[in-house]
Amino acid sequence: MTLTREAGARAGRQVMSAEERYADELAFLAAHDDGPRPPGWTLTPRAVVTFICGSGGETLKLPRSLPQAHETLPERMSIPVKFVGERALVERCVVTLAGERGLLLVGEPGTAKSMLSELLAAAVCGTSALTVQGTAGTTEDAFRYGWNYALLLAQGPTPQALVDSPVLTAMRSGRVARVEEITRCLPEVQDALVSILSDRRVSIPELSGDGDGRGSVAAVPGFTVIATANLRDRGVSEMSAALKRRFNFETIHPIADAVAETELVRHQATAAVERAGAAYSVDDSVLEALVTVFRDLREGRSAEGWDVERPGTVMSTAEAVQVTASLGLAAAYLSAGDVLDLVPGHLLGVVRKDDPADHGRLLGYWDGPVRRRAEDGSALWRRLWDLRETLR
Repeated sequence: MTLTREAGARAGRQVMSAEERYADELAFLAAHDDGPRPPGWTLTPRAVVTFICGSGGETLKLPRSLPQAHETLPERMSIPVKFVGERALVERCVVTLAGERGLLLVGEPGTAKSMLSELLAAAVCGTSALTVQGTAGTTEDAFRYGWNYALLLAQGPTPQALVDSPVLTAMRSGRVARVEEITRCLPEVQDALVSILSDRRVSIPELSGDGDGRGSVAAVPGFTVIATANLRDRGVSEMSAALKRRFNFETIHPIADAVAETELVRHQATAAVERAGAAYSVDDSVLEALVTVFRDLREGRSAEGWDVERPGTVMSTAEAVQVTASLGLAAAYLSAGDVLDLVPGHLLGVVRKDDPADHGRLLGYWDGPVRRRAEDGSALWRRLWDLRETLR
């Protein structure tokens, strides 16, 4: 379901959460598969995998006998793919969560780790909102609890003055807590999760003196944690061995299939342009060339097998979506003419983020694969080759 600009304005926000965007699918799958569910789960593990990986083109049909509450659901539905990757990886993630073990998704930036984390949380427990964004300024309170200081001064340390963190809320309700960019947090902050994931309990010393058992919170069944970490952030705040042991690591790789990546970039860029109130109009040949450049530079080898010097920056699918959306918006709002003329400039903006020497590597790519494709007779690559001077 694509969120138009008008729908977004009515909703009062630019982006909808996964549980809102796919509410119809989640409700349908909950009714379609009435098999056993782990404690606290809204869908069966099999339905979670179907929600994320799609129904493979099959149209699913609801059972004939359903409670009255399900009468508003459609009788049939085909579930589209939402995460382009190995189904086996998604199945391992689901099994990890079913066992209430922590799940850590690692990979290069832009490989949809956060999106997969959000989809998993929405399908497992119905909400992806119990999230901590890891930064250098994240404190231990983000994993444990804080205080309403006005109430604290007025009443002292009482349960009413306690402010639950997203993790503590997930523990109380048996849901999934998400921690984004966990290695951006300082090590001493990360280690607050060690006792949470092992003891499944948070001690609240300030409330332990009244003898009524409110001095700690024990996790109810269903609670677990999904964390994400970028491989480029290794060494920023390295996780301790104790914390690593409490997570099952799953590596998210870039999309292997060029056709699948191109289709994903088209879909996401179209949605971004439509959210801005414009019509997507980037030609397929331009899109295919753009994705080819990203893949060649990311892998260090062209589709033809020619060696390419890889830039230091990550040429991710997410960046390809942003560039394609920018081309679409330029065509819609600036009467940009042929958007192919804008491709070199946008690519230069991508590769120069980390290392100034990447400018030279992009020029080297133009002098290699772009020139050779132009010499082989491709009109599109000939035009790109003629635009080389715009890269200087």
